[in-house]
Amino acid sequence: MPFLLSLLLVLLLLFGLGLLVLELRHRLRPASPLQLRPGAFQVRRLAKGLEINGEIHIRNPHPRMEVMVPEITVVPTLLGRGDVSQARHELRITPLHPDQEARPDGYWAATIVKGRKTTAAHIQLRLVGPAGLDLESVLDTLWMDIHWVNYGPFGRLQRRQGILLPLQRPEPADPAAPGWREGEVCRVLPVRTHLLGVLDDSLEVLKRYTDGLLQPGDVLTIGETPLAVIQGRYHHPSTVEPSFLARLLCRVFHPTSSLATACGLQSLINVSGPARVLCAWLMGTALKLVGSKGWFYRLAGEQARLIDDITGTTPPYDQTIVLGPDRPGAWCERMAAALGVAVAVVDVNDLGRVKVLAASAGTDEGLLLRALRPNPAGNADERTPLVLVRPA
Repeated sequence: MPFLLSLLLVLLLLFGLGLLVLELRHRLRPASPLQLRPGAFQVRRLAKGLEINGEIHIRNPHPRMEVMVPEITVVPTLLGRGDVSQARHELRITPLHPDQEARPDGYWAATIVKGRKTTAAHIQLRLVGPAGLDLESVLDTLWMDIHWVNYGPFGRLQRRQGILLPLQRPEPADPAAPGWREGEVCRVLPVRTHLLGVLDDSLEVLKRYTDGLLQPGDVLTIGETPLAVIQGRYHHPSTVEPSFLARLLCRVFHPTSSLATACGLQSLINVSGPARVLCAWLMGTALKLVGSKGWFYRLAGEQARLIDDITGTTPPYDQTIVLGPDRPGAWCERMAAALGVAVAVVDVNDLGRVKVLAASAGTDEGLLLRALRPNPAGNADERTPLVLVRPA
């Protein structure tokens, strides 16, 4: 008996050391502290097209590390309601470095972003269509894919970040005839918006598209993915370096799961940590063998259920991995205080599954479950991320 006890203690010690090594390797993986954030963008109509002007800001929050940015390019993608293949674009990136003057030839000179410093760049994009084509009436959305290189103590990292700019915004619903649908002891109104992104302010979006619609007792819901993309919680899979653990464990998930790919599972590992994910898988598997399912998702952290892998969202986000929203409970309370009605963040699908991720105080979650079970927002390209629920 003492021998078995000693053996068990040794195995537990080795397992603990293995988890420690996993965490250390995860924390010491190559990473850059630089953060790229978009500034304000404006769209101006030209005689034969459109001109877009805006800025991006690159911040280094690290107190000491200096990081170089030797390369940066922007690849525009146009989305529209018709054929946009004949549209031409002219792009210019002008450095706005605090200690360098911009070159007249437009060349991006490699720059150093020192600790706790910020640099910026101005982006000018001109879109021109062929004769006879009203480009503004055809174009709907601009997706700017920013490819930039970080160079420093961590090595050379190729980073990629997308910014969505709406070129068309639908008119808010007419309060006199908004198009309510009858539900189970309630009425439901899907609210159409433009395609949302990091340039949007969530409160301004809610105010614009619900102006004149809200009444006391209403509950305004937003999908968890639209809120997440407003918060910038998405990334291209090319920026994810899958670990051995991610490549191994992703094979045990159902093929339709967002964790069934190495990049999808690595995105969860980056949030929750490899030790927690591995322990959640081991305990979840053991409990599943005795008939208790779903424990991996309970133990691996809330993001385990919320991550959407590529193809899981509306274009152009279908090319990215989207995480769940950040602090949705606090967000709901702020929105409810500003709008005067209850606000909730929900995850709904066509199979009748409704999950209320977060809701402001006093929200009737039973009402939401009844109202949203038919999925009035849809899972296609309806662009109705907001659903207004009104008790009958």
